[in-house]
Amino acid sequence: MQPLLFGLFLFMFIVIMLGNLLIVLAVISDSHLHTPMYFFLCNLSLVDISFSTTTVPKMLVNLHTSSKSITYAGCLTQVTFFSLFACLDSLLLAVMAYDRLVAICQPLHYLVIMNPCTCCLLVLLSFFFSLLDSQLHYLMVSQLSFCAFVEIPHFFCDPSQLLNLACSDTSTNNILIYFVGTIFGGIPLSGILFSYYKIVSSILRVPSSGSKYKAFSTCGSHLSVVCLFYGTGLGVYLSSTVSSSLRKDAVASVMYTVVTPMLNPFIYSLRNRDIKSALWRMI
Repeated sequence: MQPLLFGLFLFMFIVIMLGNLLIVLAVISDSHLHTPMYFFLCNLSLVDISFSTTTVPKMLVNLHTSSKSITYAGCLTQVTFFSLFACLDSLLLAVMAYDRLVAICQPLHYLVIMNPCTCCLLVLLSFFFSLLDSQLHYLMVSQLSFCAFVEIPHFFCDPSQLLNLACSDTSTNNILIYFVGTIFGGIPLSGILFSYYKIVSSILRVPSSGSKYKAFSTCGSHLSVVCLFYGTGLGVYLSSTVSSSLRKDAVASVMYTVVTPMLNPFIYSLRNRDIKSALWRMI
C-alpha cells in the first residue's frame, strides 16, 4: 500500500510544481498578462507551490522510508510555514475577489485604482497578516508540553492534532487557535462574499445577455478556486470539531493541502483564453 501511496503523492506533487511554475512563467514572459489579475494569480501560484512544499516532501520521505519521525524543531517549523501559506492563500483569494469587483463595477477607473503600487501593497499586507497568523500559531504550539515520544495520527504537524496530544492544559489554546482561525479565515471569506454580492448585483443590471455572460466568465475561474479552497478548508475545520474519525480528517487535509494546489493551474488554464495562449506560445 505504501509504494502505491508514494507513487500517487509523488505524481501529484510533480503536477503541483509543474502546473504552478508554468502559470508563473507564462505571466512573467507574456506582456499581455502584465495586468493586476494575472499579477495576483502569479503570486497565488507561488504560494500554492510553497504551501505544498511545506508538507508533501516530508510525507513522501515518510512513505519511502521506515522512519516516520520528525523533530520538535521540525514540527514547529512545519506548523509555522503551514499557517503562513494557508493564511496567505486565503488573503490572496480575497484580494483577487476585490480585483474582480473593481474590474466589473468600476471598469473605467480600474487601472487607476488597481495601479502597480496598490497591487504590491495588497500583496505585502496579505503577507504581513499571514506572518502574524503564523507567529501566533507558533507561539501557541511552542507553549505546549509533550511527553518524551508522541505519535501524531496525521501526515503533517497539524496544530489541532498537537493540542490533542499535549500533556499540559490546552483549554485556552483551543479557544485561541479556533478564534485565530475564524478571524484569519472568516474575514477574507466575508470579503469574498461581499465582493461577489456587489458583482452579481452589478451584472444583473446589465441589459445585454452577452455582456452578462462575459462579466460572469471573468469570475468563473476565481470562483471555482474559492469554492475548492474554502470547501476543503471548511471540511478540515468541521471534521476536526464534529467528527473524531482520524481517517476522515486526514482525507480532508489531503484535499486541502495537495488536491487544491494541484487543480488550481488546470482551472485557470482551461477556463482562461489568455493563459492558454501564453502557454502555447511558451511551448
